[in-house]
Amino acid sequence: SVQKKSYRELNMRKLRTLVFGAVAGALALTAQAKAEWPEKPIQFIIPFGGGADVEGRMIAKAMSKVLGQPVVPVSKIGGGGAIAYTYVKNSKPDGYTIAWNSTSILTTTNIGNVPFDYTALDHIGQVAQQPVPFVVSAKARWNTLKEFMDECKAKPNTLKIAFAGFGSATHMAGVALTNGMDCKPIMLPVKGADRRKMILSGETDAAVDIFFVPLKMVKAGKSKFLAISSGKRNPAAPNIPTAKELGVDMEFDLFRGLSVAKGTPQAIKDKLEAAMIKAASSKKFSGRMKKLKITLAPMGQKQFAAKLKKANTNIVSIMKKAGIYRAKAKK
Repeated sequence: SVQKKSYRELNMRKLRTLVFGAVAGALALTAQAKAEWPEKPIQFIIPFGGGADVEGRMIAKAMSKVLGQPVVPVSKIGGGGAIAYTYVKNSKPDGYTIAWNSTSILTTTNIGNVPFDYTALDHIGQVAQQPVPFVVSAKARWNTLKEFMDECKAKPNTLKIAFAGFGSATHMAGVALTNGMDCKPIMLPVKGADRRKMILSGETDAAVDIFFVPLKMVKAGKSKFLAISSGKRNPAAPNIPTAKELGVDMEFDLFRGLSVAKGTPQAIKDKLEAAMIKAASSKKFSGRMKKLKITLAPMGQKQFAAKLKKANTNIVSIMKKAGIYRAKAKK
């Protein structure tokens, strides 16, 4: 029995040594990640062209300076963001692959373009946000949103509205707006630059778009905004009413931020968050955002998580009302 007792004590000592060793090893790895990351270039995955690409390359360049390593923009366009988010989701969780996210992280997941939801990635934070305008040609016969929607109601499946792609943020803004005013249009998935050309050529009657690019066309007298999607008017277009002012129960902004693979070490996520906020707040980047009329609104992981949760509930509600929730999911 004495011998058995000594064996038990010996085994307990070995077990304690193994446990302490494992804990110490994990702490050492975390400390190492915090101290050494990044040691090589970082892939910055951009899911869309147009404004998303412009803004993404700007923040990637600013973050390169903060982190001391190249943050390299890589375009992976398609599926309303599905290709980019799937790529980042399946990447190694080491902080060397970042998604330039947008509201599409909620829309493309809930429409079923991918077999996962937004929680399949870890989210670092938000950089900026902007409203989604409803755009028509300056020569168009409609001068108010009501005029357009009244015609749309009177002639269902006739008027055409272009948007970025099924499951994109512009798609959801368009769905919320048209459903809220009982309009049944023909919805056209079209790339950003082509949307603007089609407005001018008359190939589409209207478009839902990101804010700052068509704003240039409005100022040039080529297009006009009939409404914006956000809860309050935008200082860059103070005369344009919100959809809510016009009787549509919706508040919808296009945000942009950063996401990484699930399971990325917290120390690396914290370092990314700090670099993102510092880069976004830099004089050069913030000045560029101001010039483009994009609202700079940096927020970290906790605040962004709360925003995503609330926005996701809103988007699920929009999709269910429209009958398109999980509509693209494989049966």
